[in-house]
Amino acid sequence: MSFSFRILDRSVAYTGAELRAGWVSEQTGLPGDAGAGFVGPCDVPNQNLVDLDDARAGEFIRARSMAHVIAEHPACSLEVAVLRQRLLVAILGDVLSREGRLARRDGDDIYYDGRKLTVSIAAPARASCLIHLGINVDPSGAPVAAVGLGEMGLDPRRVLEELLSRYGHELATAAHATKKVKTVP
Repeated sequence: MSFSFRILDRSVAYTGAELRAGWVSEQTGLPGDAGAGFVGPCDVPNQNLVDLDDARAGEFIRARSMAHVIAEHPACSLEVAVLRQRLLVAILGDVLSREGRLARRDGDDIYYDGRKLTVSIAAPARASCLIHLGINVDPSGAPVAAVGLGEMGLDPRRVLEELLSRYGHELATAAHATKKVKTVP
């Protein structure tokens, strides 16, 4: 499997409306399994939430600045997308660890110093599944106790570059692993 990505040069505000089929290709020109990384404010009102439990609870997502990843995987089941989402989040935890920032992963969330660093969701579309991962840079305005990459002294674009590069590598090596084994009785 080939996964390509591009880090956008411009700031993009994330409202939840960006989590839709075709958005990654429109922004990057990349077809197929692809991702876009970008930095910008986050303000997802309740009506744009994809997580039905959070929407019913009246929640919203907000931060002055986040490093965002949107990945689109055509012909992907939701179960596979959720597993890929968790792989992406686990890779982020490893990236932070390599920078000397030991974080705790709980499902699809990362916590640092007891505060929430990320928001994440995997969602189905008609012919693909999408993943959004938002990593706080400046969590001002967040509705929960939150921490950001700024406070941690980490450059958001560098984190996005390493995260997406390693994610693509994991997907490629996993695809290779499926081709190098024989069927067992």
